[in-house]
Amino acid sequence: MRTLTLQPITEAAFAPFGHLLRVPAVGLPRLDLIEDMQNLRPSARLRLSLSSIAATQLPVTIEQMERHVASSQAFLPLACEGYLVVVAPHGLEGKPDLEGLRAFSVPGDCCINYRADTWHRPFTALHGPARFAVLTFVAGAPEDDQFVPLPEPVRIVA
Repeated sequence: MRTLTLQPITEAAFAPFGHLLRVPAVGLPRLDLIEDMQNLRPSARLRLSLSSIAATQLPVTIEQMERHVASSQAFLPLACEGYLVVVAPHGLEGKPDLEGLRAFSVPGDCCINYRADTWHRPFTALHGPARFAVLTFVAGAPEDDQFVPLPEPVRIVA
């Protein structure tokens, strides 16, 4: 089993996979996500999902990853102490490349927006339960959500 150490997220480290978004402080201009939201299918519509999940304790073992081939996906914490983001570049046959796998700890006041076709682990709350909103473009097609098993389990540690 492969082991990966959790790292604090930074804009630079996450840039190949998407955008790290921080809500502006009071008095600063709002943050608009126009160019960052990707919809690569004219037939797709924006889906807003609201979810609540229990916290997960580290270490975490992951055995699969997901992607949204034609859509970005934004996670907007509504009530969250922190969460885990695991991403991977494309490897052979377009599957996740375990050599490039990254695990990030994200503060609960930060949002993320995965680029279209980015391999990632589903949302995982750390330190306590979380409520969040998710924005994804969907068309009712198989490429809306694709899940693949990893060739070997990966253990994420603090």
